[in-house]
Amino acid sequence: MPIYEYECNLCHFCFEKRQGFDEEPVAICPECKGEARRVLQSVPIIFKGSGFYITDNRKGGSTEKSEESKPKEK
Repeated sequence: MPIYEYECNLCHFCFEKRQGFDEEPVAICPECKGEARRVLQSVPIIFKGSGFYITDNRKGGSTEKSEESKPKEK
C-alpha cells in the first residue's frame, strides 16, 4: 500500500497516511480539523541498462574526419 502525503489548508500541517489505491483521500487535518489536500510528489526516473550514455551510441572504428579537423589546401 502506498504512503500519501497531505497538507492542511488552514494550519499547513503536513502528515502522511498509508492508503490503498481505491480508498478515499483524507479530507480532515488531525491537528486543527481543517480541510486537508493530497500533495503530489514527482517520481524519480532511474535509467538502467545500456543505451543511456553518449559512448553507447557512437559507431566504433569510424575513420571519417570532420571538416574542421582536415587540413585546408591552397
